[in-house]
Amino acid sequence: MTGAYILPLSTAALLFPVLAVLMSVPMAIVLYRRHGIMTRWRTLSLYGCVYYGISALCLVVVPLPGPTVDVCKAFPSFGKPQFMPGSFIEDMWKEAHHHVSFGALILHNPAFWQTVFNLLLLLPLGVFIRLHVRRGLLAATAAGLLVSLFFELTQFTGLWGIYPCPYRLFAVDDLLANAAGASIGWALAGPLARLLPDLDSLDDRAMAAYDMVPFGRRLVALVVDMTGLVVLAVPATFAVHVVSDARQALLTPVFVLALWFVLLPWLTGATPGKHALLLRLTGPDGARPGLGSLALRAAVLAAPLGVTALFLAAVAARTGNPMSRGLAGLLAVAVLGCGAAVVCLALYAWGVRDARRHPERLGRHEVWSGVTNEALPHLRARKRNAPGADDTQPQTERARSAP
Repeated sequence: MTGAYILPLSTAALLFPVLAVLMSVPMAIVLYRRHGIMTRWRTLSLYGCVYYGISALCLVVVPLPGPTVDVCKAFPSFGKPQFMPGSFIEDMWKEAHHHVSFGALILHNPAFWQTVFNLLLLLPLGVFIRLHVRRGLLAATAAGLLVSLFFELTQFTGLWGIYPCPYRLFAVDDLLANAAGASIGWALAGPLARLLPDLDSLDDRAMAAYDMVPFGRRLVALVVDMTGLVVLAVPATFAVHVVSDARQALLTPVFVLALWFVLLPWLTGATPGKHALLLRLTGPDGARPGLGSLALRAAVLAAPLGVTALFLAAVAARTGNPMSRGLAGLLAVAVLGCGAAVVCLALYAWGVRDARRHPERLGRHEVWSGVTNEALPHLRARKRNAPGADDTQPQTERARSAP
């Protein structure tokens, strides 16, 4: 019976690394905004929850019918949902072939173990609701019911329209069993919550050990800024090249860079990436930096991109139109572009390594320009310090006492 779960779990194991990479920056933004720091235990626990979520989804949809399978003919009975609660008892009786024995009713009964599986499927969700979200039994049960309803609708709609007919049965018993499993998980998490250290306490302890903005928080902000710069500059350059000449197109990235890293921080106090991470830029005197300092900072940050762009422009000017050289010309341009991108990334990696070796974890763009980062209060700190908050009780204890 365990063989039926090998393929779904293997599929989840293959999907998780890809999803983990895609979620790394958004998850970091959420954690830094809410807690001010990204501790190891909170990160591992959240990634564990993501892996569990992928595994649970794969268990209810995998294996998929092959492209040659007519699901409407292969699974005709699944087109009618099973709305009668308690139908699993009848299924167990049928699977036991009307024999009353431990082996027939339980040990060798697929319907019984299917019900047990449905109980266990969302049990970790209840644990997550209690440990991370800190909500009560009602919230855990409601979350289990909603997630189970999503699973059942996914099955009933044929993977949301990918298949013309359902290839698995929509059953009310599955909804009830999943919700009950989430409730059981919430109850079992009570002793576990008392044994494990409180995550908010670990965050506060880690924050107290820092006398500067965490390096990871600044790095994520830089990644967001550089990504936004590229996403904005590439289509803008292409649009200018279409409506104007090549010279103005080459100057477009410079204007976008000045807008993103100079003008916006000068007007608002931070780049979009810094705003997302609740950071602001300050000069040596603690005030908002001037245009000169911001321009120097932007020039140092964009130096690897600028060198790469000038190299590619020089190659393009020397070789002319690659289309005239056929496939060999296009291949040469692609190889040069990939090589330039690798060199650019290597330069930024060297800059990150150099900043981590600095006594104050400052990069060259910060040391030379004098523009540094200042952290704004994260959301949990704002909530704790809000007017009317109970300052006599620690935030972690208030969170534990929440319903």
